[in-house]
Amino acid sequence: MPVMDKFSDPRPAHVLVLPDGCPVGATPPRPWHLSQIRMRLFADALRLRLGRYDIAVDLVDYRCRGWNGDHMSPVRDGLRAIESVTRRRGDVRFGLVGHAMGARAIAHLAAQHGVEALVALAPWWPADDADLIPAGRHLLVAHGTEDTRTDPRMAQSQAMAAGDRGVRARWRPLPGAGHFLLTDPRWWADTTADFLACTLSGKPTTCPGDDHAS
Repeated sequence: MPVMDKFSDPRPAHVLVLPDGCPVGATPPRPWHLSQIRMRLFADALRLRLGRYDIAVDLVDYRCRGWNGDHMSPVRDGLRAIESVTRRRGDVRFGLVGHAMGARAIAHLAAQHGVEALVALAPWWPADDADLIPAGRHLLVAHGTEDTRTDPRMAQSQAMAAGDRGVRARWRPLPGAGHFLLTDPRWWADTTADFLACTLSGKPTTCPGDDHAS
């Protein structure tokens, strides 16, 4: 497995986690919605794993549940979260983690200043959204091979295309898994945390997966 060869970076690192949602929805998500529960637990798991690297983790609060067409509601919420962290912490190196709709949002946020690493879990990329990720960014796409809600083949294809454009893309399938990160939850958390530690810790660290999508 490759090792990141880079000098220590003194800037703080911060991970933002963006949950799933729905194509259209103006009402705010509720704490008891499964998408919220799932990603709260996932953020807690990342916090536990990344604390040793002094990498902070926060869950992004959505003002409404839907993507909502050109309004792109979760993108606005993610941008607001990035700006809030930057005001508090200064020049920050960001990692963005998104599940399904959240993965679409992070693709639209990838060009923001300070964003270095993106983790797309079972991404919903209906409009070749990964094309928005600039060259040089680190991208991990993880997908269950039996997902029937978002297409793992499309996700792999977009990851490969991103790699061809100069994105440092990795593809990690989980055989037999579906959409909701319920099959082998430890695998999803470990794979995500290892990748973020590799790309954001500022130290030479072993990275999971290949150097490129394949």
